[in-house]
Amino acid sequence: MAFEPPRRLVTALGETAQDGDDWLERLPEAVERAVAARELTVERVHVPGGRSGLVLMVLRADGTPAVLKLVPPRSRPESERAALAHWNGLGAARLLDPECSDGALLLERLHRDVSVRSLPEAKALLEAAGTLRRLWAPPPAGHRFETVAERTGRQAEAMRGSADADAEVVPLVDAALAAREELLAVEVAPRLLHGTFRQSKVLAGDRVPWLAVGPDPVVGDPAFDLARLVRDRVEDLIASPSGAAVTRRRVKKLAESLEVDQERLRGWTLFRAVESGVRALRVGRGQDAELLLEFAGWL
Repeated sequence: MAFEPPRRLVTALGETAQDGDDWLERLPEAVERAVAARELTVERVHVPGGRSGLVLMVLRADGTPAVLKLVPPRSRPESERAALAHWNGLGAARLLDPECSDGALLLERLHRDVSVRSLPEAKALLEAAGTLRRLWAPPPAGHRFETVAERTGRQAEAMRGSADADAEVVPLVDAALAAREELLAVEVAPRLLHGTFRQSKVLAGDRVPWLAVGPDPVVGDPAFDLARLVRDRVEDLIASPSGAAVTRRRVKKLAESLEVDQERLRGWTLFRAVESGVRALRVGRGQDAELLLEFAGWL
């Protein structure tokens, strides 16, 4: 089929695949194979879409609306498939093609233009946190998901390299790395985590009001998952004269509402904010980096 990948996706992949990944070039052929294998009718490409993959609005052979998602191999589509299968629709979009293994995902269709981010801030955080709680299931026996220690270990190495190139971020990087070491030194009952959870990842559904999409699953401390939610709407926090105080209250409120240790949540929020800020610097998103690193300084 002929289509134009959303500009947002093209830009994002250009940031993360500067070594010449040809996934976009092979994408039309991959879409044709996935559509034919599932006997789908394509309605349209979802625009603006996400930063990690292509989303198509499709109809199944029986006329049921669904979503077909394709992501590059480096985004671990089979890991996402395994997590969605384990959750089986509890808190997340339901996987409709559990037997397929071609790298594409057929999912129940949600209202992709309506996320909890459209709600007032307090209500959005409440609904998002409730959705996240439902995802924190014990991981399946013999799972092959990446662990929090493994993922943050890779991120820590990249942060050290960036700090060597930019002395201004050294104090924050040092603080974030120290927080990670302290957090990993204490064992916590592992749970299957969404991995990249935020308000925009929670969409309105018909089966239940809100469901999560787009996991990059990881197994470990629930506070790691919740940490990304703490900094949602970071641009509003930075613009507020009481942003630092609001952030500290948010950490306390979210920790209490989901029964997560407050200091563990603060530590993972620091690590994840610094890691995201340093990565933004590395790919030339200076404004995003400035916001994230200022936010991290409040923690």
